[in-house]
Amino acid sequence: MDEPSQRDDTMDGAAVTACCTRCDALVESRSQVVNGDGPSDADVLFIGEAPGATEDDTGVPFVGRSGDVLDDELAAAGLAREDVRITNCVRCRPPDNRDPHSEELANCRSHLVAEVDSVDPAVIVTLGKVPSEHVLERSVAVTGEAGSVERVSLGGTTRDVVVCLHPAATLYDASQRPAFRETIEQAATMAGADGGQARLGDY
Repeated sequence: MDEPSQRDDTMDGAAVTACCTRCDALVESRSQVVNGDGPSDADVLFIGEAPGATEDDTGVPFVGRSGDVLDDELAAAGLAREDVRITNCVRCRPPDNRDPHSEELANCRSHLVAEVDSVDPAVIVTLGKVPSEHVLERSVAVTGEAGSVERVSLGGTTRDVVVCLHPAATLYDASQRPAFRETIEQAATMAGADGGQARLGDY
């Protein structure tokens, strides 16, 4: 039997985002749209900020050095990358890797909400300040709030959201690594993730 594709542009979600032209600057900057990656029914959904250069090249979120850190801590928590879903608030690389603007976040929010609704995760983990503030819709001091859990209405459903440091923060400051590890372990425990879910890259 052929292995299912992780990214199927015939699916509605990918077809919508692959041709999205809502943000002029991002359309100009991107090589491709970077959709979510991982099981379509994952227990844990990680939300990052936006694709960087490596993600823009590969079409896969959270690869490169930050992705390696995340993969290592997933493994330490008893999870493989294939067990979780990883996506971004904004699916196109911003120019010069700047933070996405508020209107760009707003333009891409419907794609994020559709993905969350489809995956229906037990827990959402926001990786860094931008996704934490975007999902929680308030100011977030990530270093102080890492590991905190908030119930948030997203897409008409109330969900558990765990604030987490961005993996890149542990590369700049190794002392942040234990807090990052503990938050990943906490999310895995909350979700009771067991792996083996169906893979689908349709959003």
